[in-house]
Amino acid sequence: MPSTLTDLFRYPIVQAPMAGGASCPQLAAAVSDAGGLGFLAAGYKTADGMYEEIKHLRGLTGAPFGVNVFMPQTRHADRAAVELYRSQLAGEADWYDTRLGDPETGWDDGYEAKLAILLDDPVPVVSFTFGCPPRKVFERFHRAGTYTAVTVTTPEEARAAQWSGADAVCVQSVEAGGHQGTHKDDPAADGAGIGLLSLVLQVKDAVELPVVAAGGIMRGSQIAAVLAVGAEAAQLGTAFLVTDESAAPDLHKQAMTNPLFTRTEITRAFSGRPARGLVNRFMREHGPYAPQAYPEVHHVTSPLRRAAMKAGDPQAMALWAGQGHRLARAMPAARLVEVLAAETDAARAAMSLGSDA
Repeated sequence: MPSTLTDLFRYPIVQAPMAGGASCPQLAAAVSDAGGLGFLAAGYKTADGMYEEIKHLRGLTGAPFGVNVFMPQTRHADRAAVELYRSQLAGEADWYDTRLGDPETGWDDGYEAKLAILLDDPVPVVSFTFGCPPRKVFERFHRAGTYTAVTVTTPEEARAAQWSGADAVCVQSVEAGGHQGTHKDDPAADGAGIGLLSLVLQVKDAVELPVVAAGGIMRGSQIAAVLAVGAEAAQLGTAFLVTDESAAPDLHKQAMTNPLFTRTEITRAFSGRPARGLVNRFMREHGPYAPQAYPEVHHVTSPLRRAAMKAGDPQAMALWAGQGHRLARAMPAARLVEVLAAETDAARAAMSLGSDA
């Protein structure tokens, strides 16, 4: 196991694991080979599907990479609320000529089976989202030589990760695209997250773990800023979503800079859990009525989202995006790593000159 986080990569650039879309072996390999840290997203995949992607990635690169795993979700949703929301989506199903999904599909995302594979055939890095495993899980990964991290959104979650034995925390702020990685889903806290620089400083004050900063980062100057306040690396999702190797649908990539989509919001419309995406028709019409019900709502809307993509209609797709989406640059992933690294170096040099003046 590496002694420090930065032993894993040349540049302080981590490609975010984007479940259900952009993350794929080709993207992770391109980022890792270029000197960053590529990630696979195990979320929404079967354990066998995850393993096949790991094998594919190993065939593409010998560089370190990571795999992100979703923590199992407790069943707390109001079933009546889920059924009511499902009935409200009946018209959408008719319009896209599809059926709504079964909310009872599953809650654990194959968690135990994925852990068994990752412990039997270890990868360099494993991270966890939507919660924190118990200490015994981290101890098993440490014995396997795997570096571990936990997504956190508050100092309290960071303390829990440190107490449990994680090697690092990925500090995700309110600006981040996709799902908020909160350990507890509290509707009263929707949209009330902390900005990235403030959150990094608070987490650094609360724990002694290395910090990876995530949330709206699109340029090297932002990477330099989070490094200046104590992060060891920056994690970027939306920036890599539009790269050539990304497996995100073309409609999703194009929407990042399409003037039709002017802003992002945090919504429960597509999954029942808070997630930031481009505001489209589906989000406007159904977001106000979506219940706290993850992954039930995710399962219900999955066929709708696939049908909308097949129909070429981004207005009913989950267009996950961070607040910096308009700064997206379409290019090969390796080139983006090089550009970001150069921008980071230039910004840090400028900071140094400024401090010497």
